[in-house]
Amino acid sequence: MSDNELGLFLRLRREAVTPAEVGLPAGPRRRTPGLRRSELATLAGVSVEYVTRLEQGRDRRPSPQVLTALADALRLTTAERVHLHRLSKGATPGFSCTGEAGPNRHVRPTVHALLDRLEPTPALVVNRLGEILACTDSYRRLAEPIGLLDGTRPSLARFAFTDPRARTAYPDWNRVADELVAALKQGSGQSQAHVAALMEELTLSCGAEFTGRLATLTGLPKPTGILRLVHPHTGELRLTYETLDLPADDDQQLIAYLPADAETSAALDQLTHRRPGALRAI
Repeated sequence: MSDNELGLFLRLRREAVTPAEVGLPAGPRRRTPGLRRSELATLAGVSVEYVTRLEQGRDRRPSPQVLTALADALRLTTAERVHLHRLSKGATPGFSCTGEAGPNRHVRPTVHALLDRLEPTPALVVNRLGEILACTDSYRRLAEPIGLLDGTRPSLARFAFTDPRARTAYPDWNRVADELVAALKQGSGQSQAHVAALMEELTLSCGAEFTGRLATLTGLPKPTGILRLVHPHTGELRLTYETLDLPADDDQQLIAYLPADAETSAALDQLTHRRPGALRAI
């Protein structure tokens, strides 16, 4: 993982913004994608030398005013602004949002009750490490034949990177792998000892497939989208997912899957032994 996540995030976001998006002419010759450092500096009202220092990690403690100006210039979303703030805090040695606490593997009774109410929707609760802590019976019927629930402590990240069945289960494996690494990196992942330990484990077991993503991804996973999953009994499924953050003290997320088309809706009804149409396509 890069030791300059703040600079990496700023550079990649700068390269993702086109001049047209911020009202600048594209010009006939541009050697760099997105905005030049000088253009970002002008938009944010800072010097180009300061933008360079931030991106290179020679200055890691920008003021709130500078962070706001950069976020405005880069047209960051609310989630990206929160992420930028966390990265600036994480650049301070010894800072960790969770302190010395280990990963939370306790799911509160009311969250279990919520999962019960979500049937027949496939849904699960994961912690900061992507460990599957609880799930609906419908998710179990979906995930068990694939191998996702194998082991005493099933993990989305470990399955994707260390289980050979994952390449078959996920036709879009590269995109899934990107999202899982981004989830681990979100905020200041390496400052949390348990996250850093998992990163080291996957680095040793997976090599470049994992380390390459650590070095280049900006650490902001998509909270919603479509997952393609190949099930041994029903074939390919297209699932729309929604990721809901539980309270900060839980440090957990609830992920729910809904069918993205009629074929997937019928297949899920078959897997969950529900009447046809119990899960309607989005």
